[in-house]
Amino acid sequence: MNSFTKEIMQKDKDHFMHPWTIFDVYKTDGALPIETAQGNYLEDTDGNRYLDAVGGLWCNNIGTGRKEMADAIAEQVIKMSYANPFVDMTNVPATLLAAKIAELAPGSLNHVFYSCGGSTAVDTAYRLIQYYQNCRGKHAKKHIISRDMSYHGSTYAAMSIGGKKGDHPAEFDFIDDTIHHITAPKQYGQHEDKSEAEFLNFLLNELEQKILTLGADNVAAFFAEPIMGAGGVIIPPVGYHKKTWEICKKHDVLYVSDEVVTGFGRLGHWFASEDVFDIQPDIIISAKGLTSGYLPLGATIFSDQIWDEISEDGHGRCFAHGFTYSGHPVACAAALKNIEIMEREQLLENVTTLAPYFKAKLETLSDLPIVGDIRGHGFMWCVEFVANKETCELFPEEMDIGKQISNHADAKGLIVRPVVHLNVMSPPLTLNKTEIDFIVNTLRVSIEATLIDLEEQGYHYL
Repeated sequence: MNSFTKEIMQKDKDHFMHPWTIFDVYKTDGALPIETAQGNYLEDTDGNRYLDAVGGLWCNNIGTGRKEMADAIAEQVIKMSYANPFVDMTNVPATLLAAKIAELAPGSLNHVFYSCGGSTAVDTAYRLIQYYQNCRGKHAKKHIISRDMSYHGSTYAAMSIGGKKGDHPAEFDFIDDTIHHITAPKQYGQHEDKSEAEFLNFLLNELEQKILTLGADNVAAFFAEPIMGAGGVIIPPVGYHKKTWEICKKHDVLYVSDEVVTGFGRLGHWFASEDVFDIQPDIIISAKGLTSGYLPLGATIFSDQIWDEISEDGHGRCFAHGFTYSGHPVACAAALKNIEIMEREQLLENVTTLAPYFKAKLETLSDLPIVGDIRGHGFMWCVEFVANKETCELFPEEMDIGKQISNHADAKGLIVRPVVHLNVMSPPLTLNKTEIDFIVNTLRVSIEATLIDLEEQGYHYL
C-alpha cells in the first residue's frame, strides 16, 4: 500500500460517511479507494486493476470513461449548464429526452417526471399516486402493497416501501400504517415444499386477500420490481407478473413497475415490463442505466390515464412536487447520448446474445459444495451460498460468506457484490465472452479458496 493510498483511506475514514456503512468493519478495514475507471475496468490507488462485474451499482451499462459522453456533457455545460424546470419553463435536452423515453416505454406511458435518481423517482411515484387518487375523489385509497425482500430506494417513503429486513434497522423509523408487505416470489430455500404452480397460486391468493382485507377502496397501488435486484436477483414464477397485474386491474389498484435496475438494457430490452413479462404498468420507475451512471437522473414514467385525470381542465390544480434539478439539462443530455450509444452499438442485442452463454458458464459452479442456487436473466445474476445443499440451510449471517468470497475475488482482480449469503453480478452491457470466462473462472477459484478458509475456521459444510 503506497503513501497516497494510506492518505486517501485515512481521510475517507475521517470524513466520508458511505451509504450502508457497517461501522465496526469500516473502522478497521476502511474502503477500497478507486482512482480511475475505463470501460469495464477499475483501478485503485495502488494500480491494481479489476473487472467490474457489478457495473458500478447496476448502472454502468455502456462502461465508463467514454470520451463521447464526456464531450456531450461538456458541450451542454458550455451551452446551458442549468435551467429552471419549475412551472412554465423548460429546456431542450429535458424535452427531447422525455419524448425519447415515451417512445421507448410501453403502451400509453407517455409522461415523464424527472428527479435525481431511483429513490426520488419512487418518492415521486408515491406522491403521484396519492395525488391521482385524491383527484379521482378516492381519498381513502392510500394503502401501498409491496413485497418482502424488495428494494425501492433509501428515502423515507422509498425505504418504507422496500421490504428488505436488513434495510429496516431498529434505529430508523418507517411508514408502517399504510405500507404493507407480502411474500417475496422466491421459492428456493423457502417454499420448496410447493410445486411452482402451487407457489404461484399461494402468492396470487395472498395478494388478492391482502387487497380484500384492507378493502379495495383503500388500496392505491402495488409496487414490484420485475426481477428483485438488491433482494437477491429473485425471479418470480412464470406468469406471476401478468396475474398480479390482472388482480390489480380487477380491484382498481395501480401497478407500479420499479425498473430502476431492469430498465435500459439490463435484461436485453429498454424495459422489461412488457417485453419480458407481458404487462402494461401504470407507472414505470427508472434511473441507473438511463445515463449509465455518468450523471444522476431518475424518471417516473406514467400513463395517459393518470395524466388525463390529474390535469383535467377547470380545477386549477397544481402538482406541488419537484426538485431544483428535475430535468437538469446536462444530465438529460448525458441520457440522450447514452441511449444513442446503446442503439448504435446494439448493446441490447449483445445482452440477448451473450446471456445464454453467461448462464451456462455460471451454472458450471453448481458442483461446488456451497453453491446452492444460481439465478438470473440477461446481465443480472446471483450465486447463493449455503451450508447444506440438501436442506438449503444458510451459513450464520455473522460469517458474511458472500464477503469472504468477494474478498478473494478482489485479490484476483474481480469485483462482485457481496450481499450476506450472495454474490451479485450486474456487469456493463459491453461485456464480452472472454470477460464472462474471467468472471466465472475467478469466482470458482475464489469459492475454492473460501472452502479452505472454512476448514481452517473449523466450519464444516455438507
